[in-house]
Amino acid sequence: MPRLFLIRHGETEWSLNGRHTGRSDIPLTARGEEQIKAKAEVLVGDGKLLDPKNLCTVFVSPRQRAHKTFHLLFNNVETPHHLLTEECREWDYGDYEGLLSSEIKALNSTWSIWKDIVQEMEARVDSIIAKVREYHRKYKEEGLNTRDVVIVAHGHFSRVFISRWINFPLCLGTHFNVEPGGIAYLGYNHNSLEEPALNGLNLFATLTE
Repeated sequence: MPRLFLIRHGETEWSLNGRHTGRSDIPLTARGEEQIKAKAEVLVGDGKLLDPKNLCTVFVSPRQRAHKTFHLLFNNVETPHHLLTEECREWDYGDYEGLLSSEIKALNSTWSIWKDIVQEMEARVDSIIAKVREYHRKYKEEGLNTRDVVIVAHGHFSRVFISRWINFPLCLGTHFNVEPGGIAYLGYNHNSLEEPALNGLNLFATLTE
């Protein structure tokens, strides 16, 4: 069956200290870069989990933390076909950009990320899911010779994506923890494209305390 690998970018200063990072274009930390390089040796290459010959395409957020993660992962192989797309960008936190949850609550005690910024995010994620499933349909039904899709994006984007992939409301994402550099493996049950499933979460992640 075809597969989707959803990868959160590596560590940044703001992911390390819990600040909400949406439109801000901040880099990976030096440690974050080294962690991704180490993962690439294990994950990417012939016969490995991310085997370039199996990849239909890669969707990449244009923010440098995601774009850099993609290039570090595939640095030692021929760069696979990829598309930089704003559809994979993180949520826009507006006036709360760069703040800790505690700082946001001090300003607005009723604020919830899972209630206040939903419609635009859901439509955008559903659009990407439709594109991934079309690749998977072509593999299964039309003989497309590559089966896997990769998305390199962000934390809250990934939590929403997992929820929508398995046909649940966006707000279910609050129950998923997506670590920097971690991989979610999404696929299907019972050899059926009509039964999307979450097969693995935070694979190869460097877990924070």
